[in-house]
Parts: sequence; structure tokens; C-alpha cells
Amino acid sequence: MSSRKDKKSATRVVREQMARERRRKRTLWTSLAAVVVLVIAGAIGVAVWSDQKGDSGGDFTAPQGANAAGSGIVTGSGPVKVDVYEDFMCPACARFKATGSQTLQQLAAEGKAEVIYHPVAYLNRYSDTEYSTRAAAAAGCAANDGKYVEYAGALFAQQPAQGSAGLSNDQLIDIGASVGLDRDKFGRCVREGTYRDWTRHVTDEAGQAGVNSIPTVTVDGEELDDISPAAISAAVEEASR
Repeated sequence: MSSRKDKKSATRVVREQMARERRRKRTLWTSLAAVVVLVIAGAIGVAVWSDQKGDSGGDFTAPQGANAAGSGIVTGSGPVKVDVYEDFMCPACARFKATGSQTLQQLAAEGKAEVIYHPVAYLNRYSDTEYSTRAAAAAGCAANDGKYVEYAGALFAQQPAQGSAGLSNDQLIDIGASVGLDRDKFGRCVREGTYRDWTRHVTDEAGQAGVNSIPTVTVDGEELDDISPAAISAAVEEASR
């Protein structure tokens, strides 16, 4: 009698242990499934965030005269493409503008090259007013009325010192008026920051193109080590053959 009770008791213990083991396994698999769902959801979230972060386009208004990508202002329509990346707070860019601007304009005017100017905002950290962005956006306003080259040249001629606040909006507007832009129309464009988002787009596109120093000049996509007027002319001549 006692033996049968002991056997029943042992059987009940085994069954209870097996039941607990089944419950443990169900809990484990449920937890694993939840983890997998979370991992998949997280991966999808990261992918979406990456796509959004990597989209340098965003919502922006490109000025008249911009190229199809909206990443620069086009002058000329020659067979060779010359891209010029410049920042209005960059002293080396100002020196390049003083020595190379005439050559670039001549290449465009003679139909030898399509010159595309990319006003980037790499040096915002060198002012406490995001001068690079403000100046480039103002240059977009000038481009919209066909005066990018003239306005850019005037900006570089009056370039503020790095570490300063940069030129004020009033000063940017005065410079526009000095190159023949309508003060009221141009002034509204500058004050409203119409082309700030465009400037961000231009800067992002330059970064994605591998431009990591300024000024940078490329001829048909090849970066030039020597950006003297003679070297640029020679590179365009070589590319046109």
C-alpha cells in the first residue's frame, strides 16, 4: 500500500517537473520571439532614420541659374565642366577669387567651359552668426537675379576676419545694391533667409562628393592640385581634346 502511494507521489512530482519545464520553455520562446520582433523593428527604424539623415536634398528652393541637382550656380555652357567650391569666410577662397575669377569667367564666356559655383558653409564655426551660411544664402539671392559672380566677387573683396561676427545682413544688402541688385527685393530675400536651406543642400552635396577642403576646383570631376589660372586653363584645354 505504501509502495503504491510512493509511486503515485513520485509520478506526480515528475509530472509537475515536466509541466514546469514546458512552462519555462514556452516563456523562453515567447521572450525570444519578442526580442526578435524588437530587433527587426529597431533595424527598420534605423534604416528609415539613416535614409532620412542621408537625404541631403530635403525641402529647399534653388535660385535661378542653378544646375539640375540644385547644388551650384551655372555660368557658361562649354563642353568641359569646371566645379568651384568656395566659402565666403575662407581667406584662401578670397585669394583664389582675386587671381582666378577672370580666367573662370573667360572660359565660360568663350564657350570653353561650364563653370559651376558651389557656395558651401563649411566655416560657420569661425563666426557666431553662421556667417558662411548667411553669405551663401545671400549669394543665392543674387544668383536669382543673375548676379552671382559679381556679388561673390564683392563679398570676397569685403571678407570679414575669421572669428568675427561677419558682415551684418544690412551690409550684405548694401553689397548687393552696389553690384546692381534691387535693394528692396534683394533685401527681403536676404532677411527672410530664402536660400538658407539651399545653402545647406549645396554644403551636404559637396561633402557627399568628397570635397573636404576649400577652395576646391575640379575639371570634369578630377580635382586639381594646382588651381592657378594657367593650370585651370591647361586642364580645360586637355579635357576638351
